[in-house]
Amino acid sequence: MAEKKNDALSPLPEEGSCDCEMIHEDAVARARDAQVSEEEIGRLAALLKLFGDPTRLRLLQALRPGELCVCDLAALLGLTKSAVSHQLKLLRMADLVRYRREGQVLWYSLADEHVSALLDLGFEHINE
Repeated sequence: MAEKKNDALSPLPEEGSCDCEMIHEDAVARARDAQVSEEEIGRLAALLKLFGDPTRLRLLQALRPGELCVCDLAALLGLTKSAVSHQLKLLRMADLVRYRREGQVLWYSLADEHVSALLDLGFEHINE
């Protein structure tokens, strides 16, 4: 690989790094004013972590058209009912899914339109 010629005889900056030592006070102040609390950052990180598991994403995607029970989800995704129940519990604790009981059957659905919107944004982003 050919090395880039550096006429200034100073080291080239690493790709993606800044080659100056100037702090842009206005930009820093704007960014500081837009910060949210550490608690909110932690809560959002925990929420996004749940979206980091392919099985949970498949469950959420499966629930987009409407309610399904654990047996339906297990059959659809080729998983055990135990595995589906475990993942649904995590999603329920994060308010991403909800359920309603009808006799012995628990019908699961997305908690609200925000969950569907998060999936839409994620898919839109990766398909750009």
